[in-house]
Amino acid sequence: MRDKPTKVLVVEDDVDDRSLVAALLEETDLDVVEMNTAEDALDFMRDHGDQVAMLFLDGSISGRYDGIDLARAVSVQWPNVRMVITLPDPAYRADEMPPATLMPKP
Repeated sequence: MRDKPTKVLVVEDDVDDRSLVAALLEETDLDVVEMNTAEDALDFMRDHGDQVAMLFLDGSISGRYDGIDLARAVSVQWPNVRMVITLPDPAYRADEMPPATLMPKP
């Protein structure tokens, strides 16, 4: 029997936003892992994807890949990982959005 996933991955390039989300999620039973970029998050998922229950990410983070690229990759390779995606504009790449809970970003 496989162990139940125990981690939540928070991917946000704004330190204050990431710290706030991490602090809130630390109130759950999940272990919070913080990442600054989609690239770092994908590397983490490759090594620990079976341990991740949830991904909380900024859909518009900058870098080689943005948050939507990360969400799409996770939805294909780790389809059981639940996702919450924050976006400043709900129309941002809406046609490419994988199944996720969307949250407006102030």
